[in-house]
Amino acid sequence: MSIEQDRRGFLKCMTWAGSAMIWTVAGGIPRSHIIGQAQAAETGFSFAQVSDSHLGFDKPVNTNVTGTFQEALDHAVSQKPAFLIHTGDITHLSKPEEFDTAAQLLGATKLQTYTVPGEHDILEDDRKSYLNHYGKGKRGDGWYSFNAQGVHFIGLVNVVNLKGNGLGDLGHEQLEWLEKDVKNLTSSTPIVVFAHVPLWVVYQDWGWGTVDGGQALSYLKRFGSVTVLNGHIHQVMQKVEGHVAFHTARSTAFPQGVPGVAKGPGPMPVPAGELKNYLGTARISLVSAKSPLAIVDTPLAG
Repeated sequence: MSIEQDRRGFLKCMTWAGSAMIWTVAGGIPRSHIIGQAQAAETGFSFAQVSDSHLGFDKPVNTNVTGTFQEALDHAVSQKPAFLIHTGDITHLSKPEEFDTAAQLLGATKLQTYTVPGEHDILEDDRKSYLNHYGKGKRGDGWYSFNAQGVHFIGLVNVVNLKGNGLGDLGHEQLEWLEKDVKNLTSSTPIVVFAHVPLWVVYQDWGWGTVDGGQALSYLKRFGSVTVLNGHIHQVMQKVEGHVAFHTARSTAFPQGVPGVAKGPGPMPVPAGELKNYLGTARISLVSAKSPLAIVDTPLAG
């Protein structure tokens, strides 16, 4: 396959229009809406997603990641979510002061926060820094599940044993746990899975995917509604395969380029004054109305 063919295929399942998302889950079939059109979402249970805050990052593309993370959190809180999910790379170098800043900012939201680590969160102390802050009650390297409003949430860790080009890996122990975790759930239970690296292979050359993600998803085949939330790639991308809706969130720190267009992954410079068009948060709503899952994106700058 040529680079141009690969790029076109990639762009078919990617959207750049915004960064704040609303999800409605009822019936298990995904559909996207523009904010203001998803009327059912305003009345349902909702939670917020942020990702890739990279606290400690200080490069020209964004010299104030603390400020943009604070702004993103303020936006999320204004939507009055039930809780907050952070899909990894909370810190940039897993330094104590970076985790302390994260604790201060996240604590100020007064929201229950659920996290999974990104590869930047486990650079020091054999993952102890991350686990000391967020590992209580978790299994293994930090995986776990919980229930809220009839939805089963599963937080997975796929950054500990990265494979060729940085591809994510869940590993046998975690996969075995996942299979057991969902074994006794009814097939009508909505499932939300969240991890840092996308569970589907977005772009293998850059390590944007998880080598055993397919096996994890095989345990979820019988469920009618499965939503997979990720970060890592710093841009909104979505794909639907049968009953599974995949969605990656924007960073609150800096954007990355488009595979097949940019020369490689990493911070992408943007024109002065336009950074906030590439950053944002996500709002995911679960409603009882008989309507499909809806995804709504708007830029932080909006």
